[in-house]
Amino acid sequence: MDSGQYPVRVDAVLDPGPSRWLWLVKWLLVLPHVFLLAFLWAAYLVLSVVALVAIVITGRYPRGIFEFNVGVMRWSWRVSYYAYSALGTDRYPPFSLWERADYPAHLHVEYPARLSRGLALVKWWLLAIPHYLVLAIFTGSAWTVAANGDADGAQTAGGVGLLGFLVFVAAVVLLFTGRYPSGVFDLVIGLNRWMLRVGAYTGLMTDEYPPFRLDQGGTDPGTRSMHPSSSGETVGVADAQPTSPGTASSPPTPDPSPRWGVGRIIGIVVGSLLALGAIGALVSAAVLAAADEDLRDDGYFTTPRVEVQSPGYAIVSEKAELDDSDGLIDVLRDLLGELKVEATASPGDSVFVGIARTSDVRAYLDQVAHSVVTDVADDDSSVKTRFVEGGAPRMAPGEAGFWVASSEGGGTQSITGAPSEGDWTLVVMKADASSPVVTRVALGATAPVVDDLAGILLLSGLVSGLLAAAILAASLVRRHRHDDVPAAERDPAAGP
Repeated sequence: MDSGQYPVRVDAVLDPGPSRWLWLVKWLLVLPHVFLLAFLWAAYLVLSVVALVAIVITGRYPRGIFEFNVGVMRWSWRVSYYAYSALGTDRYPPFSLWERADYPAHLHVEYPARLSRGLALVKWWLLAIPHYLVLAIFTGSAWTVAANGDADGAQTAGGVGLLGFLVFVAAVVLLFTGRYPSGVFDLVIGLNRWMLRVGAYTGLMTDEYPPFRLDQGGTDPGTRSMHPSSSGETVGVADAQPTSPGTASSPPTPDPSPRWGVGRIIGIVVGSLLALGAIGALVSAAVLAAADEDLRDDGYFTTPRVEVQSPGYAIVSEKAELDDSDGLIDVLRDLLGELKVEATASPGDSVFVGIARTSDVRAYLDQVAHSVVTDVADDDSSVKTRFVEGGAPRMAPGEAGFWVASSEGGGTQSITGAPSEGDWTLVVMKADASSPVVTRVALGATAPVVDDLAGILLLSGLVSGLLAAAILAASLVRRHRHDDVPAAERDPAAGP
């Protein structure tokens, strides 16, 4: 390849008499395109990952994926040219992935015969970093500056970017004069051309590093022309007679492969969304499986220990009211399984932890000084409480006979049980009923739903992945019709 030629061609033709006012509402007019492109770019992302794997294994970019991904870029370029990346035309963009000779914005990428397996792993993130820095200037960026090294004094500022500024200048001039400045147009197209070249490179469509060169003007001066060979693959030859700035040469001849109909596009989008869902389900299943393996403590998922203290004689929870009229208890048992409460005594003390019906607890603590837990503190290391004035209890908690579950002693004490119908209150005290009370409390649950959910996600991810693969394969495989086959390759018995 001669120096200065690049296998990505970007051309554009400036409308001779653009509307002064239409650009003010183009943000509204392009919404249908933005909506559809959101789905198409999701498919582009999925198919780019598939292409990456294929390139690493075979050294080739799958042709069907290549056509689709270039089509998505082409569609986006037409919308950008119509809207606020150029404002170069008032002709509404077609809803098509295919090259349209009658539209004033064109994008064509030469299909690579072979690609480097190694470069595919690094060029889209590592090798493209210098271009990313340049594109940040083109498109604008945001940054944070900390005042006096204090994070509380941080200020955020955003940049418009060179491209946005130039398009704004063009819009203002267009509004007042009815003309698009030709010099600004040439520069705007040059910036867009640079971005699209980088996009094709990072999209793994070529191994040729994008030039650090601003090729301005409507006609791409630094790219070879694209012409299809008899085999159907596109080859390049250098431009012999570049046209004047602000105009474009004839658009590249489209590859004679079957066009992308609505059915194929929908199939690829649906398949890609299923693939994304499958990936999400499989990742979630893996996270749940890892949590089930690593985060359980003696079979329980346990919260961090939270410090709880009271100047009185007891610390109690607010009433937990469980009504089984709608099957709530069964749901809680399926979700949470068996519950556990742990309370850790201060050194040298004995702690009591118990749960009982709220009416019994209220009778026991009537006229007793205690604290009611109302919320967890913002730092999650302690709790917020409401203090109730009173005196000392009539008896030690262990002497009362109304506890449904209780435990007392030094170190860490725990009680377990399943959710049951009724009104329940948890109580933590010193075993000798003295004050103040200082302890650390943790809650746990066996949560059998985690195992079930991991299995469901794994199964759904596998099924969705297989379905996505089938849909994508059916949509991407090129269906060669009789008239797509070169005459020299046809079966003579089949006739002309």
